[in-house]
Amino acid sequence: MPRRVRAAAVLLVLSGAPALAETFRVDDVPPGDSLGIREAPDADSPAVGRAPANALLRGAGCTNDTPSGRTWCRVKYGAVVGWARRRYLAPAD
Repeated sequence: MPRRVRAAAVLLVLSGAPALAETFRVDDVPPGDSLGIREAPDADSPAVGRAPANALLRGAGCTNDTPSGRTWCRVKYGAVVGWARRRYLAPAD
């Protein structure tokens, strides 16, 4: 699937299917730091944005099928869409 089509599909899911999306809160980042949102589910992937502690992010699924074996979640924060480590995401109640 071409990259633009895949990105459009993810945006559609994140913006138009609230029943399928989960809301996360950025948690457990050091004081004064923020959570990096990456282009791909890998710490070596370029950052596409950052979210401060306690920010709310929309999630569209998580996977541990990653180069590191760690769990990453597809998230949207404002206009930024990318991947964030699950370790720093808490369910928003």
